[in-house]
Amino acid sequence: MDKKELKEQYKQIKPDMGVFTFKCLPSGKVYLGIGQNIKADINSLSFQLKLGKYPANKNLENDWKNYGEKGFEISVLELLEYENDSAKADYKDDLRALRELWSEKFDDFEFIKK
Repeated sequence: MDKKELKEQYKQIKPDMGVFTFKCLPSGKVYLGIGQNIKADINSLSFQLKLGKYPANKNLENDWKNYGEKGFEISVLELLEYENDSAKADYKDDLRALRELWSEKFDDFEFIKK
């Protein structure tokens, strides 16, 4: 397999997308996030929180500072399937709607902002 074929094969890979949570165990507060590449988004958010550099959501950042990584449970709630229409590339509206549905299941939650 040459470089061109490998590059084309790589472009066909579709990362998991969906809704995830960072749940603060001591307080029970749930932070709901969405991502079109859920694994990368969780890793990025975790990294920023470890550095203490997540200005998009001060409450999440403060909870992380107070309780540390061990004070959180990170979960994927639901994955969103890709549609058969390969022309569709943007699933942000679908992800937001799915996050809204999940938000109804929690009393104390905030959306994770990017």
